[in-house]
Amino acid sequence: MKPTEIKNPEYFHKVVDCQYACPAHTPVPEYIRLIAAERYTEAYMVNWESNVFPGVLGRTCDRPCEPACRRGRVEEEPVAICRLKRVAADNKGDVKAFMPQGPFASNGKRIALIGGGPAALTVARDLAPLGYQIDLYDDQDRGGGMMRSQIPSFRLPENVLNEEVNFILDLGIHTHFKTRVDSLRGVLDKGYDAVFVGTGAPKGKDLADLPGRWDSSGNIHIGIEWLASVAFEHTQKIGKKVLVLGGGNTAMDCCRTSRRLGGEEVKVVVRSPRKEMKASPWEIEDALHEDIPIFENHVPKAFVTENGKLVGMTFEKVEPKYENGRRKLVPTGEPLVFFEADDVLIAIGQENSFPWIERDLGLEFNEWGLPALNETTFQSTVPNVFFGGDAALGPKNVITAVAQGHQAAVSIDLYCNQQSLTERPSPYTNLISQKMGIHEWIYDSDVTTDIRYKVPHADKSLTLKDRKKEVELGFSQDTGFKEAQRCLNCDVQTVFSESRCIECDACVDICPTTCITFTTNGEEEDLRTRLNAPANDTSQDLYVSDSLKTGRVMVKDENVCLHCGLCAERCPTSAWDMQKYLYSVTKAGNQCGILQELTT
Repeated sequence: MKPTEIKNPEYFHKVVDCQYACPAHTPVPEYIRLIAAERYTEAYMVNWESNVFPGVLGRTCDRPCEPACRRGRVEEEPVAICRLKRVAADNKGDVKAFMPQGPFASNGKRIALIGGGPAALTVARDLAPLGYQIDLYDDQDRGGGMMRSQIPSFRLPENVLNEEVNFILDLGIHTHFKTRVDSLRGVLDKGYDAVFVGTGAPKGKDLADLPGRWDSSGNIHIGIEWLASVAFEHTQKIGKKVLVLGGGNTAMDCCRTSRRLGGEEVKVVVRSPRKEMKASPWEIEDALHEDIPIFENHVPKAFVTENGKLVGMTFEKVEPKYENGRRKLVPTGEPLVFFEADDVLIAIGQENSFPWIERDLGLEFNEWGLPALNETTFQSTVPNVFFGGDAALGPKNVITAVAQGHQAAVSIDLYCNQQSLTERPSPYTNLISQKMGIHEWIYDSDVTTDIRYKVPHADKSLTLKDRKKEVELGFSQDTGFKEAQRCLNCDVQTVFSESRCIECDACVDICPTTCITFTTNGEEEDLRTRLNAPANDTSQDLYVSDSLKTGRVMVKDENVCLHCGLCAERCPTSAWDMQKYLYSVTKAGNQCGILQELTT
């Protein structure tokens, strides 16, 4: 193994697994430390720079960072990274003074944003301070896109969404709300230097060919359209017996909303086994807590009507069979199951829909109806048209839309300045020693034994009566501090200096996880078997030093390192040091931002 490969800064970046897993590369350990220090305003701004919507995502994020959290390697539950974002948002105070301050000097370029969701708002946030005139078009009367129309108020209060959307709109964005764009050609003809399409995936999948689908269509609803109708208060009630078809987060939102609008017997029916449902586990738990049963392995066969009125549905019971990793649903042969229903909500997926984009503009689409894009630059086959969010690569989540918005903004800025879109601005990286004294560190290196703290919920008897009453109450400052203390500081790296090492093995003796070994070098496959504790996780790099005076090398298994700093405290020659690795993705215009201001 070449030491030059191991010492590359990208190696240290990969060790910060939670940040690496986040599509927007949010510097998780940094803002968690700020929360532990009760520096909520700074923690919020660090989040705002990366994920743009800390208060929204602190309530609704799909949490791709948490499965990567190193805390999950030593106990069952990772750090509650998502809910700690909310701690910063709930306690931030007035942050307007820390936002970019306009008016900004114009650079003469005009950008059109079609859609007012998280991707488009991210583009606006990144480009407005650079002097671009931003025109945002959306058919809703306020910004937010799917965050407003598809996330119920009991999960995301309207005042939280309004505040974070307005932080961006207040940058001088020219808004054209209640304006439906029905022609891309019409937008291009207005002479914009670039156009960004962030219209989401607005078309819900249907069961159009299922028998009985159109016999009583007034009581059969497409899930995302129904949620939008509720959000904009066009729909305020539903029947007592409700069936929700689907196993994703939209289905969970539909069933929980139904309970609040009069549904007394609400059932979720899903084709797949429970363990394969696409909904986040915590969303499923919340639905079950609200007395909503989930019937797995039921395939819809027909809508049943009597005298033109919907009375229910029939389902075929199936069981999953697996061959070569592929699942097949096989009928069990049992009689069809009938569930009564006054209303049915179909929440089986979403699709892109671009009827407003003319097909003679040179903009190509793939076999799934998605625009043909460069997945790094998000540029379409029409050079000045860019996509992001669900409209780009299909439905995902808010944090992915934000990440794509950042990258699209970089591309638009490069394009408008006639620079290569493939030469992306390099991230800001740094290693900073955390030493204060012989046995003192800037960061809190103690490893707590606390298990993950539970987020308190409002009483069910109250929340089911009011669809706008938030269910999760969030961590208090005290609980947020305790949860933050569970972080293992995986961005504070153990940095080893071969020239100072006397090979006394003091670090080996004190390491609580037996992750350090002094041995002869070799090929990685062989080396992994000769460590004090075998390193079986090949997805995690080993830290291998240059040759020491005895000819041996120091090998550390990052997979089990707690970053506790005991090796650096014990070392008599300071061959070990704890150094914080800072990784910050630059934004459009090579903006580095507040993270560097706070940490340098």
